[in-house]
Formats: sequence, C-alpha cells, structure tokens
Amino acid sequence: MLIQVCLYFYCKFLWRCLKFVMRKLTGRCELQRICYSTKPGASRTMKIETSLRDSKSKLLQTSVSVHPDAIEKTIEDIMELKKINPDINPQLGISLQACLLQIVGYRNLIADVEKLRREPYDSDNPQHEEMLLKLWQFLKPNTPLESRISKQWCEIGFQGDDPKTDFRGMGLLGLYNLQYFAERDTASAQRVLSDSLHPKCSKLSKAEWEKKRMDTAIGYSFAIVGINITDLAYNLLVSGALKTHFYNIAPEAPTLSHFQQTFCYLMHEFHEFWIEEDPMDIMEFNRVREKFRKRILKQLQNPDTALCPHFAASEGLINM
Repeated sequence: MLIQVCLYFYCKFLWRCLKFVMRKLTGRCELQRICYSTKPGASRTMKIETSLRDSKSKLLQTSVSVHPDAIEKTIEDIMELKKINPDINPQLGISLQACLLQIVGYRNLIADVEKLRREPYDSDNPQHEEMLLKLWQFLKPNTPLESRISKQWCEIGFQGDDPKTDFRGMGLLGLYNLQYFAERDTASAQRVLSDSLHPKCSKLSKAEWEKKRMDTAIGYSFAIVGINITDLAYNLLVSGALKTHFYNIAPEAPTLSHFQQTFCYLMHEFHEFWIEEDPMDIMEFNRVREKFRKRILKQLQNPDTALCPHFAASEGLINM
C-alpha cells in the first residue's frame, strides 16, 4: 500500500514536471494544447475535465462544478490566471466554454435524474396518474382500460393489477422513460411490446412468428424490463460511462431528453440482443442483461462513441 501511494505521488510529480517543460517548449498551457490538438467531442471534453480536476489551482478544480450562468466569468478568470490574451487566442475561450457547458451539464443531469428516481409514484397525484394512463393509451390505443386497478396492466408487462408497486425501485424515472419511449416512438414501442410477448400468448400467428424467426423466443415483461433498463441507464450515467456518448451528441449541456433518448436506444438494443441470445427461459434474464451491460460499456470506452438511435425518438437530439 505504501509503495502504491509513493508511486502515485512520484508519477504526479513527474507529470507536473512534464507539463512545465511542455509549456516552456510550446509556449502554451495544457488547456491550450488540448483545445488546439484535439477534435471537439468526448476526446477533448474529457481531457479538459481531467486537466481541470487534477490541477493544483483551486479555481480550475472548482470550475467543473460552477453554475451554468457563471461559466463565462469562470473562463475569463481562467484566461487571466493562465495569462492568456483572449484577443490573441479567441478560439480557446469558445472551446473552453463548450467543454464546461458539457461538463457542468452532465453533473446537473445526474442531479435531475436522481431527483426523479427518488420521487415515488403517488396515485393521489393527478400528474402521475395522467402519465400512467397515457402510457397505456400509447401502447394499447385500440384497447380501452376497463379500470385503473385492473389485470389488464399485465398486458403491457406490469406484475399486478396496480403498476404503482412496480415503480418502487426507480421511482418516477421509470415511468418517465417508459412514457417517453411510448410517446416519442410509438410504432417502435408497440412493436417491442408485441414481440416481447411469449409466442403462446401472442396474437401473432405461428407463421408470423416463424417469419420473424422468433418461434423459439422466450418473452419478457415489457414494463418491468423497461424499469430494469432504466436502472441500467441510470448506473451508466452516474458512473460516468455515458460521458463519451453525451459529450459527442450534445454540443452544449446534455439534458433529460438526451437521457430519455438514450433509454430508448438501450430498450431497443436490449430487445434485439434478447432475441439474438435466445434464452431458455426468463430465469436467464440477469445473465443476458449483464452480458448486454458489458457490451454497452465496451462501446462507451471508445471516445468516438455515440449511441445514435435509428428511430423517431432521436430526432432533433443528435448533434454531431
């Protein structure tokens, strides 16, 4: 343990010495070198974030957590600290602003998502009830819901006759994501719901299932899986794994809509992955989910990754 600590400080010391030498040789600070030599997107923003966070300057360290309205002033302070003339280096300020908007935006997005996750579903809240009923209407437009408490909820993948009990793990976040998917990409959501049903319970004929090559597919509960995929998206966000994706698609601050669009992508891709895996029974769900999680993590390790959905929910949100 002591050796590891010594090695850490030794490497940190060498890195500071290297930065000092590079500044003397190039006449540019590390922030300038990153902005001028790295293309916009996750590669640049993540390097800037690391440089600011690991700086010995308190100003630079705290710049990654300032209020969005204070970003412009923060950049001015950084330029002054680094003795950089903004008139001679106008592009640096623009690049730093774009990076800080993404960095600060990602932190704020985590807070927004966490707030929804912590808010429980309340059946006495008209807004919550309206969202739930809309979910049914988008997924089953030709089938009226007979009553609020009904076994019909099982038809879209809830476990019992009152969906509110299924939202305990992810709170309102699960409902927000499911409704977003059903509303923004209704056709795709309805197709995934239809395909997720076990062949024996499906209204599709045997010939149609065989045509889809899903005659041996094991079904799953659409809504419950949606809540589970919400948990996956949440953990990817909080762990920082989604930074590559968001820093590549959001030119400024990533928003809740970007997160929901990512959920739609994960939901769609998980469905396809489930079919490919062709599990023996639903008891294999955790194995398939973990394998899917590892595949997504591997994709996100590439700094050029953008989990670009190829369906309606992504329209107007992808900004490469």
